[in-house]
Amino acid sequence: MLRIITQQAEAKAELRRICDRTSHEEIVHKEATVREVLQAVKRQGDKALLHYTEEFDHQILTPEQLRVSGSELDAAYQQVSKELLDAIQLAARKIEAFHRQRIPKSWVQFGDDDVVLGKRYTPVDSAGLYIPGGRASYPSTVLMNAIPAKVAKVPQIVMVTPPGFDKKINPAVLVAAQEAGVTEIYRVGGAQAIAALAYGTETIPKVHVITGPGNIYVTLAKKLIYGTVGIDSLAGPSEVLIIADHAANPLYVATDLLAQAEHDPMAAAILLTTDAQLAKKVQVEVERQLQNHPRRLLTEKAIAHYGLIVVVDSLETAAELSNEFAPEHLELEIEEPWDLLEKIRHAGAIFMGTSTPEAVGDYLAGPNHTLPTSGAARYASALGVETFMKHSSVIQYSSTALHKMAGAIQILAQAEGLPSHADSVRFRTQGNINE
Repeated sequence: MLRIITQQAEAKAELRRICDRTSHEEIVHKEATVREVLQAVKRQGDKALLHYTEEFDHQILTPEQLRVSGSELDAAYQQVSKELLDAIQLAARKIEAFHRQRIPKSWVQFGDDDVVLGKRYTPVDSAGLYIPGGRASYPSTVLMNAIPAKVAKVPQIVMVTPPGFDKKINPAVLVAAQEAGVTEIYRVGGAQAIAALAYGTETIPKVHVITGPGNIYVTLAKKLIYGTVGIDSLAGPSEVLIIADHAANPLYVATDLLAQAEHDPMAAAILLTTDAQLAKKVQVEVERQLQNHPRRLLTEKAIAHYGLIVVVDSLETAAELSNEFAPEHLELEIEEPWDLLEKIRHAGAIFMGTSTPEAVGDYLAGPNHTLPTSGAARYASALGVETFMKHSSVIQYSSTALHKMAGAIQILAQAEGLPSHADSVRFRTQGNINE
């Protein structure tokens, strides 16, 4: 049953425990396995990739079967309903429209003495998208990862995703990939897929940036290959924190908590409320909805271990607790959400009011649903166009400007014990001593 806590000290301790739920000793053992997989794929390429696909995913593939064929991509459109296709296309349009507003702009400024300074943004040459499989199919995750890459004008967008038991990939995922601009798709998952994207194999190309969520093995693999390639973030189990007052509907709140818990047994579903009666009603409603829930077993586990209701004395206290937790998703199901927004400092995405469930953002509002988890919202942001771009500084000094700045540059270089740095300026402004 969803627990109710009324003491703030106890609430803080529980929120810390939930935030740190992935910090277990077992991760050390899993990391050793991931290191082995990464090194094997780096050394042996497709051979290791196929070996681990058989060992972990119980799928026997040939190198030729790794890449999804054009005929399979064409067939996917015949295997989804018109309603689903329309929904995918609608979501794609809204996500693309939002991200087009976020394209970084290159700029230059012209200062005194013909000094030119600027910043130039360019896309990476290639991006790898990891789309999880397993418990569910995620066409929405395809859209959220691929569309910002397309908007950034990344020329090569490579997608990997685990195959199903029949070696096939969910047709909705394949349709979403095509609608979002993915250029090639491979049926492989797990740490071995991340290794293939990071190092390249005979079949799968090496990429420059890897994005997308996955299980603990995928997350550890991304952690270990960071530096060889760029990554978006280290995504942990999903989480929602709801702040609710007397204006909230207990049916809506309970459903929103369950909508998060049904993702994964380690998903966190937390309610902070100023209304003790609402707390009780939500607790009862969650239990009622669980009785016939299609994903009851894993959802109950999440609720039992990482579900929580805290009754607080004020919305200000709720905001303080929320900021300490720094949730991936924050719902403000209160009468005046905009008044409280100014007190919110850390959250991946903020859903305002009682008519904005998290599902709106998950699917088609436009902002990205790939968000920082496990407290990372204190310093990190949602995946976006910027994830697939990098910037270079542009600097041009005239001879006049260099002469004016030469003295200060040489003093700084000498202070750091770098004589050739100083000489590189001195020779240009005072002449070569050997001339």
